[in-house]
Order: sequence, then structure tokens, then C-alpha cells
Amino acid sequence: MLTERQKFILTLVIHEYTRTAAPVGSKNLVEQYNLEMSPATVRNEMAVLTDLGYLRQPHTSAGRVPTEEGYRYFVGRLLRETELPDATRRMISHQFYQTRHDIDEWMRLAASVLAHQARAASLVTAPHPERARLKHLELISTRGRQVLMVLVTAGGGIHQRLLTLPEPVQQEQLSETAARVTQLLQGKTADEVTQMRGQLHGLDEDVVDWVVEDMNQADSLTSGEVYLDGLTNVLAEPEFSASSEARRALRLLEERSLLYDLLSRTVLNANIGGVQVLIGGEGAWDELRQCSMVLARYGAPGVVTGTLGVLGPIRMSYGRAISTVRFIASLLSDMVAESLGD
Repeated sequence: MLTERQKFILTLVIHEYTRTAAPVGSKNLVEQYNLEMSPATVRNEMAVLTDLGYLRQPHTSAGRVPTEEGYRYFVGRLLRETELPDATRRMISHQFYQTRHDIDEWMRLAASVLAHQARAASLVTAPHPERARLKHLELISTRGRQVLMVLVTAGGGIHQRLLTLPEPVQQEQLSETAARVTQLLQGKTADEVTQMRGQLHGLDEDVVDWVVEDMNQADSLTSGEVYLDGLTNVLAEPEFSASSEARRALRLLEERSLLYDLLSRTVLNANIGGVQVLIGGEGAWDELRQCSMVLARYGAPGVVTGTLGVLGPIRMSYGRAISTVRFIASLLSDMVAESLGD
């Protein structure tokens, strides 16, 4: 257990290192923050924090810098304490409610606000059904034996497919089939639809097979479209100005398979609105060795959810990043819920 003074000094070292990206000395801390203790006292406490693994000394004559363990201790306290200022929250809310009632515009604005407020790279995934549930089905005759199937799932997902029937079918019969299938299967998942297949015959049975294929394909997606912003914020940081570390981290954002793997193993099973912080890749993602990510889920539990977050250097401003990610997640959850209600 750290003493209150050790917690205080660790917090100051992290704040100062975040600001300057340079090792922090005891004399510098005393002068910068007008501490009512001597540099020798601060130096002794920093030595204890170093022995405990919360700080490290890059060189014998250099000051201290936080370790990943030091950041984790610091972040653990921040997760409970940090909030955006009221004025900033009002400004962001106003920006969102000024936009059109359009998911794509919400996603782009969320990515932009996250990048600006956290001064980091941001990512937002569009809301995606946790399990596709049939909401409505339309069958539209085009020409000859070809029929356009339009499947609408709960949460607003739209799936279109051009079918070729064994023989031509009149539009009236197609509409009756679509109405029967919708009435029977509305609100059901692909597995539930499959279980009811035996109750159907003829064209109805064939249509249900195609519906199940489309719903299974929707379920196989781990995330909706990904929106990125603020990549130049990361490239501008001194740690990355002349190295390949930032480019390796950005590769994780740009290569969808790597990103989906990260999201599926971190936030997809987390509670809505809960914030998770990955420091240094947590030993699982080598691309993030010099970076941290702050992530959260948003949406309507059991219906549609998405992910948002920011990526920056390990010495990022965690207070600003955590509070921004938490607030945007809450705001988007409310907007998605309102959209579903409409």
C-alpha cells in the first residue's frame, strides 16, 4: 500500500511526464508545483516508488519516468474519479443534437470529438446487432424468375439479396409470403428461425432458408463499419516522430482483422459504458508496446452495440481520455436508444 504522500508524488510525476515527455527530477517537482517538502524528501519517496516498480530511472543521472505498473495504479484511481467539465459536456451534447438524425454522421462526429478532446487517434465502430433478429421481410418481383429479397433486422440493419426462383411468381403471392414469414418469425434469431422451419412449406420454406443464410452472415460480423480520426495526433508525439512505433500501432487500426481481434478480446463482452484501458498492449499486442488505448462499448444491451476509443502514447493524458470516452459512450447510447424507440 502506498502512503498518501507517495500517491501524491506518483501523480505529480505522471502529470509532469505527460506534459514534457522528459524524465522528472525531484528538484523540478518541488519548483514546478511549489511543494512544501525538500527535494531530498521527494527524491527518497521517488526511490521507494522505483523499488516498488511504479517508477524507473532511464539513466543513473536522469530523473524518473512512470512504468506501466505506475500508470495502471494511476488509471485505477482515475476510472472512479474523472469526469469532463460541465461546460465541455454541454458543448459536445449540443454538437450531437445539432446533427441530422443519421448514424453515419453521428459516427464521424464521435470520432472527431474523441480525437480533438483526447488529442489522440480515435476509432468508432458503427452500432451492430448483438444477434440479428428479423423485423420485416419484403419480396419484390423484378423480372422473370428474379426476386429482390429485402430483410430488415432489429436495430435498423438492411440486407438485400437477388434470388432466382425455380419458376416465376406473381407479386401478390410474393407479398403474401413475405407477410406470413414476417408475422411468424418477427423478433426471432437465426437459430430460432431454423427451429420453426418445419412449420413452413413450398415457397415459404425456401424463403426462410435464404433468410437464415443472411442472418447468419450478419451474426458472423464482429463489428460494424470503423471510423478513424486524429491519426496525425499520434504521429506528432515526440516518442513517434522519428520511429516506426506509431506506424506499427496505426497498422493495428488500419488492418481490420487485427482490430477486430483486439475488440473481440477486450470490449465485446464488457458492460455498456464501462471503460477499459490497455497499457503497452498488456503483453498481448506487440504493435501497442509503446501505446495505450482507452475503449468503451455503447448502444442498447441485447439489441445493438458499438465500440469507441482512443489510442495514444503510454504517457497520454488518461484523465481527459477516460472522461471523454466515457461521456461519448453514454451520449451515443442515449441517441441509439432514442433512434430504436422512434
